[in-house]
Amino acid sequence: MRAKDLIEISLQNFKNRKSRIFFTILGVSVAIGAVLFLVSFGYGLQASLLEKITTTDSLLSLDVMSPDSELIKLDQDTLNKISSIKHVDKISPYVAYAGNLTINDLTSEAMVNIIDSNYLKFDGITPKIGRNFESSDVNKVIVNKSVADLFNLNGSDLIGKKIKATVFIPEIDGESMVEEVKALDLEKDFEIIGVIEDANTQACLFIQKNDVVLTINEYSSVKVKIDNESNLNTSREVLTSMGFLVSALSDTIDQANKIFGIIQIVLGVFGTVALIVAAIGLINTMTISLLERTNEIGIMRAIGASPSDVMWLFLGESLMIGFLGGFSGILLGVILSQLFQMIINLLSRSLGGEALNLFSYPLWFMFFIIILSTSVGLIGGLFPARRAAKLNPLDALRYK
Repeated sequence: MRAKDLIEISLQNFKNRKSRIFFTILGVSVAIGAVLFLVSFGYGLQASLLEKITTTDSLLSLDVMSPDSELIKLDQDTLNKISSIKHVDKISPYVAYAGNLTINDLTSEAMVNIIDSNYLKFDGITPKIGRNFESSDVNKVIVNKSVADLFNLNGSDLIGKKIKATVFIPEIDGESMVEEVKALDLEKDFEIIGVIEDANTQACLFIQKNDVVLTINEYSSVKVKIDNESNLNTSREVLTSMGFLVSALSDTIDQANKIFGIIQIVLGVFGTVALIVAAIGLINTMTISLLERTNEIGIMRAIGASPSDVMWLFLGESLMIGFLGGFSGILLGVILSQLFQMIINLLSRSLGGEALNLFSYPLWFMFFIIILSTSVGLIGGLFPARRAAKLNPLDALRYK
């Protein structure tokens, strides 16, 4: 029997049993929709998190700190040695001092972070409001959201405002060897160009070191950007052998990916339960169809249809049910997930939060869903198809 004839007969059987076929396809589509909803939710959460904490540069950056400032100091000579290491592209040192900020004649305590234009980019931080540093910026600063809260302002209100800063520099008195803290007024009006959102409840100011007249004897840490991902581990080993403490954002990303992988598997298992129920429903539908069409099978065998033709007739129908269930399940899953996301984002905005993209639909996963549902159709129709193929034509004609 030609494939065209099998398809025509299958479609005719669909028309004769519209309600049963419709609800069977609906059962498969609901199961596939549940799998898509749950797994895409896991992918969406993973993508949202990684988008917030990573940039291309941050994945190539290493955090280098001194384990003991008395033995290994992160001074300019040390930075020059780090810069000369093979595969090191750029370095970005960082030092933090306690200080004061003044906006509109109001003064408050804050942490003053002295960096260069690349530091935040290497750290994977992008201002939520405004922009990041550029190498041409002069007398520009970036603050965190806690500064806005401290001065009772919205983040957007800070952009363009002038701010003054004072830093408290710890120094050792040469005679008494007692550490003293000296206040240094930076004596400039800096313009705020960006506001970052972080978990830090302390007010923080980020200022470029070229904008301050300050001798820095030792840095707190340094970001080291490597030229290529393949050289990341090699460079890390070199820095570790020099006695530095080295960490990388990529370590955190790897751990996060493992955790999300487990979450996706768990969510997929819940969706698979619904798929198993749908497969049982499909087997039931095809078995009932076999019983109703036993005489028809006998007639087909009598006029020359082979057992394989009968088997492929049932398999073709179950494959079509699985394929249509998968296709409609994708549509159902996408519609439900977008409705769910719309409701969540409306609630988030009403509570002062921000909209999030909670779902992600990898193209490969969409193809996998179609293959999975078609496979369910194949497996669900295999037993009834084999049973139909083994029917004795005379027994089938006599069946009532």
